[in-house]
Amino acid sequence: MNSKYLPGILAMAAVVVASNILVQFLFGNWLTWGAFTYPLAFLITDIMNRVYGVQAARRVVFAGFLVGVGCSLIGTQIMGEFGPLVTLRIAVGSGIAFLTAQLLDVAIFDRLRNGGWWQAPVLSSIIGSSVDTALFFTIAFSGALRFLEPGNDVSWAGEVLPILGAGPLAPLWVSLAVADWGVKMGIALLALIPFRIVTRKIMAQVV
Repeated sequence: MNSKYLPGILAMAAVVVASNILVQFLFGNWLTWGAFTYPLAFLITDIMNRVYGVQAARRVVFAGFLVGVGCSLIGTQIMGEFGPLVTLRIAVGSGIAFLTAQLLDVAIFDRLRNGGWWQAPVLSSIIGSSVDTALFFTIAFSGALRFLEPGNDVSWAGEVLPILGAGPLAPLWVSLAVADWGVKMGIALLALIPFRIVTRKIMAQVV
């Protein structure tokens, strides 16, 4: 493996591990602290894509996926108040969402790389993050997919409440997804600043 990819791989691994730990701690009614670290995975992927290209970005994604699988396996062995910290549905949802969304981000970024400097990172992150949120929360908590893990009671996530406490009625997991998506959108925009600074600095060194 090319050593120049190592910082990106280590950064992705750190984000994945941190997010898996911080997701255990609530932030308000709809979020966990992990919601604020996980979107940085898209920033790392986009930086690698801009500086080193598609193949480098994909290697970082697959490295992050393997770390995530490892975290899930460990989580299934740790018992919390209501059972394992990571259930089968959460593990499957997390893995599918991460890999699908990150590879989609890589592909979209590559298609847009010759546009304005901000277009590729913003649009790829927004689309990738939206897909990530939709896949994870649907797989992990939707009552329609109960057959994936019959022994896992996620009825609490199906409680019908106003979205974010003020919108139309929907299952609780929809509110969790909307809040998570909102954070990802905000961070996708804020990440333009470090994206611009880091890519210019690295590319100056590479050249």
